[in-house]
Amino acid sequence: MEGVISQGPLFLACLIFLMGIVIVIHELGHYLAGRCFGVAVESFAVGFGRPVAEIRDKRGTRWRLNWIPLGGFVNFGDRQSMDALEEGEAPPAGVPFDEIGPLKKIIVSLAGPFANFVLAAMIFSATIGVHGVTVQVVKVAGTIAGSPAEQVGILADDQIVSVNGKPVTNASDVTVAVLLSPKTPVELTLDRNGAETLVTVTPQEVVRENEFGQMVAQSTIGVQMYLADTFETVHYGPVESVVAGVRETGVTIDRTVTMLGRIVTGKMSFNTLSGPVGVADVSRRVVNRVMDQPEVPLTARFERLFWVLLSLCAAISVGVGFFNLLPLPVLDGGRVVFHAYEAVLGSKMPGQKEAVALSMGVLLLMVIVITWGDILETGVFTRGSS
Repeated sequence: MEGVISQGPLFLACLIFLMGIVIVIHELGHYLAGRCFGVAVESFAVGFGRPVAEIRDKRGTRWRLNWIPLGGFVNFGDRQSMDALEEGEAPPAGVPFDEIGPLKKIIVSLAGPFANFVLAAMIFSATIGVHGVTVQVVKVAGTIAGSPAEQVGILADDQIVSVNGKPVTNASDVTVAVLLSPKTPVELTLDRNGAETLVTVTPQEVVRENEFGQMVAQSTIGVQMYLADTFETVHYGPVESVVAGVRETGVTIDRTVTMLGRIVTGKMSFNTLSGPVGVADVSRRVVNRVMDQPEVPLTARFERLFWVLLSLCAAISVGVGFFNLLPLPVLDGGRVVFHAYEAVLGSKMPGQKEAVALSMGVLLLMVIVITWGDILETGVFTRGSS
């Protein structure tokens, strides 16, 4: 019975949870910003396809629940659509979106990504507030023969004190720094028998399984780490948790910028980028890994799954927010460019040029960047190989 829950309905529910919350909050950001400027909103939809339920509020906005429960969208009224209404059909209250100033349009476009960052900060704050932060000594258990770590003289029992000058409080501090630095020197401060040693090691990129079991290109220095038996859990109050959550969101954005910079300069694999296919694959693997522990009570597994997915949701929200800021025509960043064009030149970009730009943006984003990288991450082309 539990296997059915893990493989079927529970996986779908988790996928809807991850994609639905992130996208709906994103669109809610656009909606609230538009409302602040008195823009007419024709509809706010959760999901895609035909509606299974719909209500109309006093401002004429249709709130729709569609039958494909992934994501959502908001439709602002423009002059053409509002004039095209049938006789007797009342338009939504407010001014058409195309009649507000370009600066207001820019704010509305940026409100979606901003909402994603707020969501991530709230999730990080809640996680830190409930569980605290674990501080633990990280030591080297051993090095792989011929690896960069062995070549620079890293030894078993070396304690990793800092990475690139930043203190190490847990193993993820080391792992993330290495993952974000393929072919880029990393400085490690080691405590070796009470004496401080500084080494510089350059990670190499290899294709291997990540923590979710996906076959991806990852950078590694070839060390195996272990955590000391003693550790400390630092607990925060409500205000401190919020501050820590905002800080963690900033750190995650910084990591995203670093990763994109590495990809653009060719230092990191292009396949590192992820989208819907990758999110679906990760959620499936997370569900199976957490639920496939029969020795753990079912309620404990559900609690663990909730917090793992919530943390993943925060990371996805940061990724969606940042990626939408890129100046690709199909994204919010591209819309900002169009509105900036209008603000500077005093007129909108010609429709033909905008249509071509949108088409090229869709092709670049959906075919080249997202889908191919996601399919490679699932490992479908590497299964059966050694």
